[in-house]
Amino acid sequence: MAAPIRFRAWQKEALAKLESRVHSSFLAVATPGAGKTTFALGAIRRALVRREARRCVVVVPTQHLKLQWAIAAERFDIHLDPEWSSSDGTLPSDVHGVAVTYQQVAANPRALRRLVSQAFIVLDEVHHAADARSWGDGIRHAFEGAPVRLCLSGTPFRSDQSAIPFVRYVGEEAHADYEYGYGEALRDRKVVRPVYFPRINGLMEWTAPDGTTHAASFDDPVGRTRASQRLRAALDVEGEWLPAVLVKAHRQVMHLRQSDPRAAGLVIAIDQDHARGIAKLLKERCGVRATVATSDDPAASKKIADFTEGSEPWIVAVRMVSEGVDIPRLKVGVYATNTITDLFFRQAVGRLVRTTPGQRQQRAYMFIPDDPRLRAFAGGIAEQRRHSLRKPDRPDDELFDEPPEERAAPEMDQMSLFSVIKAVPLDEHGNPLDENPLEDPDAATDHAPIDDEESIPGLVGEDDETPTPAPFALSSPEFEEPVPTPEPSAVVAQSPRTKKRRLREQNSAIVRALVHKTGLGHAQVNAELNKRVGLKRVTEATVAQLEKRLEAAKRWLERS
Repeated sequence: MAAPIRFRAWQKEALAKLESRVHSSFLAVATPGAGKTTFALGAIRRALVRREARRCVVVVPTQHLKLQWAIAAERFDIHLDPEWSSSDGTLPSDVHGVAVTYQQVAANPRALRRLVSQAFIVLDEVHHAADARSWGDGIRHAFEGAPVRLCLSGTPFRSDQSAIPFVRYVGEEAHADYEYGYGEALRDRKVVRPVYFPRINGLMEWTAPDGTTHAASFDDPVGRTRASQRLRAALDVEGEWLPAVLVKAHRQVMHLRQSDPRAAGLVIAIDQDHARGIAKLLKERCGVRATVATSDDPAASKKIADFTEGSEPWIVAVRMVSEGVDIPRLKVGVYATNTITDLFFRQAVGRLVRTTPGQRQQRAYMFIPDDPRLRAFAGGIAEQRRHSLRKPDRPDDELFDEPPEERAAPEMDQMSLFSVIKAVPLDEHGNPLDENPLEDPDAATDHAPIDDEESIPGLVGEDDETPTPAPFALSSPEFEEPVPTPEPSAVVAQSPRTKKRRLREQNSAIVRALVHKTGLGHAQVNAELNKRVGLKRVTEATVAQLEKRLEAAKRWLERS
């Protein structure tokens, strides 16, 4: 039987609003780290126990999140199958539902449509339904007949291209039925960490695709295209800007590990080659081996899971760890990608905000290029942080006189003609990091800082050698509200997902042995075993049926 689930105050409020909803669709927007998954699983559990739903379908952006949802669901005694495919037929009777990707839904919406007449649907990070038109069309066709659709997002979003099914809009803005922001989460304490933004300036030189040569620091006003080229030059693994930032970030990770030995950092890279180049820099400059998680690696999900439970100091990823992935020990980030949108930036920062139980000092640091667009995005988050932490002795920083530049970085034409000449990191006074600062500190910049290094608590300086360990403190318990428990017949002592995978592997192994011993084909052996236990196909088998099938195979093997 599941232990009582502790709901935060916002989750209780959101559950009440969900249950009193007027429409079939409900959009909940909650800041990353606040507990959207717990909220959604609590809602699913209540619906199953009250027989308001018989099945559930969770739709997620990536393959890894399917497994993460399935593991989280086990705490609620909910069995989600993350390996289900449209060719598997009907669901076994001991499975509560499936976890699928938006891509899977788009590929075969008809297969999902058969499951949803009495199903509770969760559309996680629902703004991804606009990533491709087929994705939006797919979820509309698959889930329009569902009695309830819970849409989740980590940050408010707009309808910049096409409206997302099941989301109501006011103008271009998505209308949330319940919203819980980063500032509210900070005020509630112990929900999320405050995030600080060390900004690194630089002087970049590059040859543009048209053959012209340019040089600019992040303080120099340039157009949108040149700004994108300048940022790309700074992020080049062959320059000096990126290695210097990685070294600074690594020193911060090592400082935090004095009080939290498992504290770790995340680098968000441009693409797969860039990610591997960053891992090489971390090894050469910092002497650490980083975990690299890229979408072309079939073992990426396992690497992320192992990193989550392990103690390695760094993980480098492209988009696989940018959204939804829960790794609470991440406390330092390096924003080393040229994806410049407010939504993506907030999702990336969201990887650092999850709190670690039992620790008093909970701060996180996202190292960013001092690009005006990123400066504006960080300024919005920092403004919420300052108001929420209520430090009256520290006046609010002014943001910007100039409007933010266009936020979508365009693709650069003829990238093969683009080349970086140099990228040198600069300190807050406009000097290279390895030189002495200006004598006049007031001449440093012409804009008010968002998070200058002197104002960031706990940030390691260049001269710091011996970090002072922060004291530990046990966190106080949160409000507790027991979730109704499913009927005992639906609960399996061991995780059904884990047990079923093991039984399927054992069934496959003994089928191979029978094929070898009897001379029959695989199809013949499988068909005979399925017939003996009353199955159409193995994918539809419950745990009990798989156990029965395995025993029948053992008896057959003994007689052969």
